[in-house]
Amino acid sequence: MLQTEEKPYRCEVCGKVFSQNSHLTVHIRIHTGEKPYHCEICGKTFSRMTRLTDHRRTHSREKLYNCEICDKSFSCKSYLSDHRRIHKEKIFCCEICEKKFSRNADLMYHKRVHTGEKPFDCEICGKAFLCSTKLLCHKRIHTGEKPYQCEICGKAFSQNCTLTDHKHIHTGEKPYQCEICGKVFSRSTKLSDHRRLHSGRQYQCEICGRAFTCSSHLSIHIRTHTGEKPYQCEICGEAFSKNGNLSRHHLIHSRK
Repeated sequence: MLQTEEKPYRCEVCGKVFSQNSHLTVHIRIHTGEKPYHCEICGKTFSRMTRLTDHRRTHSREKLYNCEICDKSFSCKSYLSDHRRIHKEKIFCCEICEKKFSRNADLMYHKRVHTGEKPFDCEICGKAFLCSTKLLCHKRIHTGEKPYQCEICGKAFSQNCTLTDHKHIHTGEKPYQCEICGKVFSRSTKLSDHRRLHSGRQYQCEICGRAFTCSSHLSIHIRTHTGEKPYQCEICGEAFSKNGNLSRHHLIHSRK
């Protein structure tokens, strides 16, 4: 295995480095799909022992992690960490639009919305992003990597924020509330789309002027102009602009 001084254990598949060999061993399971830890009650399998431990609490209904602010309890430590963000005070303010943030790093990232700066480019398709983390998440469209796994149902995701929103399905939590009508949502993207019902604003294509109620629909539409096809079949190499089209394409191979 390739080594560096501070983190000598490097993954030969994606290049990520680790300080301990045991951490690399666990990480490699993302690529191999190995899930050696087995729930004796329902049969569900997991890549990490900690995830199996958290999962077992769904059977016992045990909730060990309590929020010290509102006393809400959770079966998984990661759920508590996600929940705590609701209570964070927002002290960093954008001088342009006055939007507030709990971290200065988030404010710095937000300012690029006003400047239009997108300094991080994908070397595969050329798409540009506001920050390196967005670029890293985008690259997983090309690689198919989904490193974030739900410890309850085992479903995997390419982005941690998508996993966070997914967890609300299991907890029933809806932390995103509309300040106008009070309606609550389990996902921040759903709240953003809902707000446009009050404002009357839509997501408009800068090329042809077509408007959409959801930002995700606009993103898909823009690919008709750019020709971007980020979803590639790992069997034959054919590429698609929509993930749904790739899923339907996979059926062709499964019938052979």
